[in-house]
Amino acid sequence: MPVFSSSLLRSTVISRLRAVGCVFAEDEARVLLSTARTTADLAAMVDRRVAGLPLEHVVGWAEFCGLRIAVDPGVFVPRRRTEFLARQAAALARRRPAAPGAVVVDLCCGSGAVGAALAADPGGIDLYAADIDPAAVRCALRNVAAAGGRVYEGDLYDPLPATLRGRVDVLVANAPYVPTEAIGLLPPEARDHEPQVALDGGADGLAVQRRVAEAAPGWLAPGGHLLIETSERQAPRTVEAFTRGGLTTRVVSCDELDATVVIGTRP
Repeated sequence: MPVFSSSLLRSTVISRLRAVGCVFAEDEARVLLSTARTTADLAAMVDRRVAGLPLEHVVGWAEFCGLRIAVDPGVFVPRRRTEFLARQAAALARRRPAAPGAVVVDLCCGSGAVGAALAADPGGIDLYAADIDPAAVRCALRNVAAAGGRVYEGDLYDPLPATLRGRVDVLVANAPYVPTEAIGLLPPEARDHEPQVALDGGADGLAVQRRVAEAAPGWLAPGGHLLIETSERQAPRTVEAFTRGGLTTRVVSCDELDATVVIGTRP
């Protein structure tokens, strides 16, 4: 178990991180020091972080809803704001039948963070996850399969078992919603080290969301819910996509996490 108690070593790591503009240098230093097993390991990790790799890719994990989620290089890093999406989905899943548990689908699952967080909820669920990116699927298998879920590779609903049609209680999607022209404005950590397919939402950022919403009613059980993370600015257009599909829609937000989620319910 790594033990780096030297205040000088900690100060050195913090100074190197600050020098390259890491805003949360103290917190990042704590994560690096707690993960590295040797001083050589720590030095290599700090070098990679200073070179611009996301902290989560350097240490191989991200904290999400109190869980340690494995995050492989090149895989989308789960954001803290998405914990709000997971909490909203968990609350709705708890209202569904207790046995054998709510049927939950995590589309555009990335590392599987949302699905893993839902599976960790005491209520128990029947979890399925899917992503189009092979690297994300390999990573999600480590997180979701360990929680008893199943992971599929393919475009949105395409790889899901047909037997799920009309049976999904909670359908959650953290689909990409950054407009194509805004990709270049993202921090280098995102635009240089995360897959564009996980970021690029098309001309207005909502192309993938519209596809998810359009097909959702055919997969949802009566009274089932679709939840999609979006931005406050884009929420009205996300709502339009939901209502075109016949879903009863509401918008919820969290100022603390700067998070906005649109929830649609099949009548």
